Amino acid sequence: MKKGMLTYFKHLLITIVLVLIVLITLAYEYGGALKYDGDEATMNWDGEGPHIFYENDSVLSVNYIRGNKTDGFSVSKQNYSIGSAITAKCFYPLDSTSFNFSIRTNFSIPKTVYSDGSDIVAISDLEGNYKAFRDFLIHSKVIDSKLNWIFGKGHLVLVGDLVDRGFFSTQLLWFIYKLELEASQQGGFVHLIIGNHELKNMQGNFVSASPKYFHIASIMEKQQYELYGENSMLGKWLASKNAMEVINGNLFIHGGIHPDLVDIKMSLDEVNQVIRNNYRRAYRPEAGKETEQLILSSKKGICWYRGYFKDDLTQEEVEKGLNHFNVKSVIVGHNIQRKIQALYEGKVIAIDVMHPADNYKYFPPRSSEGLRISGEKYSRVLDNGEMERLKW
Repeated sequence: MKKGMLTYFKHLLITIVLVLIVLITLAYEYGGALKYDGDEATMNWDGEGPHIFYENDSVLSVNYIRGNKTDGFSVSKQNYSIGSAITAKCFYPLDSTSFNFSIRTNFSIPKTVYSDGSDIVAISDLEGNYKAFRDFLIHSKVIDSKLNWIFGKGHLVLVGDLVDRGFFSTQLLWFIYKLELEASQQGGFVHLIIGNHELKNMQGNFVSASPKYFHIASIMEKQQYELYGENSMLGKWLASKNAMEVINGNLFIHGGIHPDLVDIKMSLDEVNQVIRNNYRRAYRPEAGKETEQLILSSKKGICWYRGYFKDDLTQEEVEKGLNHFNVKSVIVGHNIQRKIQALYEGKVIAIDVMHPADNYKYFPPRSSEGLRISGEKYSRVLDNGEMERLKW
């Protein structure tokens, strides 16, 4: 009897261990992880901001949150004439660092096609994790330890979904805004490609946003949609961006190209304009607008399509979409990968990985990755700056 019980528990223990191994393996393969050890400094909102709004055609209102949840919060507000020299400061509470940047109000629509042969570093789906992004750029030698642009005439491409989920979307966006100006002064470029979560925020859909921003808006006596609304500087800046851009023959897009898109025979500029016209208008099926519907659809649309991973596409279907826009590859986010990988004989490169969260630790540990393109050489950039050549 005793021997039988020992055998039973031995088999039970072995079964449990095997099940755990399988579950951990599956979690690792599909980006799952155990979250633990949240950082209390996440709730330090003293200095949160700036949140900048247009009071009218000539006045900007620059707002910072002050105080804490024990003593209460208030808003520090300063008005400036549009066009005056304004320097803002963005504070990051988890390591008590900050960066300064100049406020500019003239936003022009970027070009759709760039062809200069300069190196490209691309990263996607950062989801409000400022520190993960900052540290990746330092190790990749895009910026120095003082957060200054050192990538010269290179292209830094952010392939959508920069906001939501994380606690530091504000810091992340202002950091990109800062680098955009610095890069332009050296002949380089920062490209912010609109993803489905940027669309959600511009359209007032905050189902995936950190609850922090509901409270931040309330402290400023605003509704949450106003944080990225038409009178918000960040909102105006995001609304000027493209959803598709070609850089040195590579198409950068958050979702992808549905095979049916080829049949509408529209140019990149025309597709971008259709999407931009609807940045603040949530998608809904409408009769008689089939062309727009295909571009904007939350299943087949440019910012939403998951077909490279979910549909049974042929190599010919994939290449047909690329040939229509005269590009050699498409770089996409939107679909989590264990690591950056090339699909469809290198025609599709998937770069959405599970980045470290600023305010939590995970098991298994997460690490950032990006893509570097140097001529015809495509490489994974690891979070320590090392590179591994992609093969196909």
